[in-house]
Amino acid sequence: MSKPLDDLLGVLAALEDPHELETQLGDKADADASRPGKSDLRPGGHRRADMASPDVNRESRKGVPEVIMAETKQSDDVIAIARHFLSATGRALLSRVSDDLLDRLRREFAELEVESYPASRMVVLREPGRRVPKTGGKVGIVTAGTSDVPVAEQAKVVALEMGCEVMAAFDVGVAGIHRLFRPLKTMIDAGVDVIIVAAGMDGALPSVVAGLVDVPVIGLPTSVGYGLGGKGVAALLSMLQTCSPGLTVVNIDNGVGAGATAALLANRVAKVRCIGIGDRE
Repeated sequence: MSKPLDDLLGVLAALEDPHELETQLGDKADADASRPGKSDLRPGGHRRADMASPDVNRESRKGVPEVIMAETKQSDDVIAIARHFLSATGRALLSRVSDDLLDRLRREFAELEVESYPASRMVVLREPGRRVPKTGGKVGIVTAGTSDVPVAEQAKVVALEMGCEVMAAFDVGVAGIHRLFRPLKTMIDAGVDVIIVAAGMDGALPSVVAGLVDVPVIGLPTSVGYGLGGKGVAALLSMLQTCSPGLTVVNIDNGVGAGATAALLANRVAKVRCIGIGDRE
């Protein structure tokens, strides 16, 4: 169990006893205050900003880094939140970044590595030379069409930043189902632990994939489509009504959630796989 999770569970367990809770919080505050540069950490690892409480310990606590959704925030707020993450962890992940904000990020953080993914509008800021350790987890990503790539790329970036290896195949949907089988076989032969399938329109591809493979499949409906049931509604409902066991579904355009869930699964499998190899040795 990670120390942040152990601390959190200890505090929650102590809620039954007010005296014990006061002791838990006091001990943690004293420990945090003694750490260089950490005197502004509050119980639970939340560092206050004027407009937000960045959860800088989320990755160590639950294995998923916080992603800053930039689209609905003021640029100054995004910059301030990103600075908190960079100060605490050496990295900041942002989603739905506009071109204007990307230009400003490049100016504000000129000394850092700024990785931009134009299709998904994802951005990763990191200290030079900082890399995510590989976990051994393997994630496959498939899209029905090229129009689904922006949302699928969100999932790819999150899985990469959680230490996974990612294999991707784009534009292999049911309108030309013969395109699917070779890349799907390549993924299975490579030992992927989970497959994300992004599709809009009728949303049929995730059910097809889930009916063919022996690993979990995450359906990722995209807001591609028009008319009645458009904007991803038909795709979402189709995936929820699947007849293929082993298919779970995230919300429309939730590439970040799909990537996080896939990477959690893959990283857990990789950990067990590593233990098994150690036992055989």
